[in-house]
Amino acid sequence: MLSRVLEPEVMDSPGEALAYDAMDHSEVNRRFVDDLLAVCSELEGDETAHGASNNDSAEIDEAAERSPLDVLDIGTGTALIPIELCRRVAIPRVTAIDLATSMLHLARGNIEVANLRDRIRVDRIDAKQLPYADGQFALVISNSIVHHIPDPAPVLGEALRVLAPGGLLFVRDLLRPEDDATVDHLVATYAAGADERQRRLFDDSLRAALSLDEIRKLAEGIGLDPECVLATSDRHWTLAARKQQ
Repeated sequence: MLSRVLEPEVMDSPGEALAYDAMDHSEVNRRFVDDLLAVCSELEGDETAHGASNNDSAEIDEAAERSPLDVLDIGTGTALIPIELCRRVAIPRVTAIDLATSMLHLARGNIEVANLRDRIRVDRIDAKQLPYADGQFALVISNSIVHHIPDPAPVLGEALRVLAPGGLLFVRDLLRPEDDATVDHLVATYAAGADERQRRLFDDSLRAALSLDEIRKLAEGIGLDPECVLATSDRHWTLAARKQQ
């Protein structure tokens, strides 16, 4: 297994933010939201003795009608996932946070273009010290922040703290490859149309990612079942866990 090579915790130069935003994340973002809604559907089915509808969007809409469904997106980047989520379901409020000012500047522009200013709020917040009350959010999500953080345990702990009992924590990130050849293969496969700077960003991110064993140990350390973390593609792991009542 390759040793973890850390990259900067915050991508906060305008050039880095523009390079990131220019990459085609559409398939990855759609898959994230698809899988999130599938997990929500499973949880809804568990609560109703498997009597829930197969329509994921309708189930989330119904939950939103019953009570405010506040969502927190940690490490939102340029807010592409909150935008995708709000296009798909009637989430009334999403708080999208990041520590990179340049990313948030682009996020606000993307939200404006999507006409979602009334549903998505962005804030510059350090995820290691969230300024939110215990149990404030019904859903906490995060995509590709963990590999940026030298010690992700405080971030995961804070995410669980602000999640309401019975709420869903859904986190996805890159999975560190076992060797250089696999890194090269993944970059060639998934960044084939990118420029050299973007390919380097992806290469660096793969090398900064956690192994499956590492993220499972972190999950166990905050009181979650380590089996809630699964390898969900050739380059991703996903943590999906409901907070105990």
